[in-house]
Amino acid sequence: MKQLISRPDISKNLKASNAYQSLGKLLNALESKELSMETKDFINQEVNQLNSILTNDQYFIKATKSKENNIIKLVEKKHKIVPKNYYKKLWMVLGMSAFGIPMGVAIGLIIGNLGMLGIGLPIGMGIGVAAGTVMDNKAFKEGRQLDFE
Repeated sequence: MKQLISRPDISKNLKASNAYQSLGKLLNALESKELSMETKDFINQEVNQLNSILTNDQYFIKATKSKENNIIKLVEKKHKIVPKNYYKKLWMVLGMSAFGIPMGVAIGLIIGNLGMLGIGLPIGMGIGVAAGTVMDNKAFKEGRQLDFE
């Protein structure tokens, strides 16, 4: 796979430097995984596009984060390989919205005070974090987890 080009002038911008280093860590973590040629071609295309953008371009940070997200989504979709805490973060939000809000409404209606709606959110968040942690542990045991967060 292609590597990111060296950008010595990036250290002036902390956000850009952090985003660029994060993408570099992702690419290094993916080196050790068995990926299809189609996936490698996509990653190389993303890296080439990012390498062609100037560091001082106003869209550099956004483009770097976008490329990282695109690569993570593709690798998860095609190979079921995920970063650390991927499912935990995903299910925390799903737990709050899918379980927490309905539980909060139910509690609010039972008590007779819809102001108690917010009580369901931490309950749903706990359910989501628990479900996500189980899935993350399963991915780790199966060797589908990257050494990257």
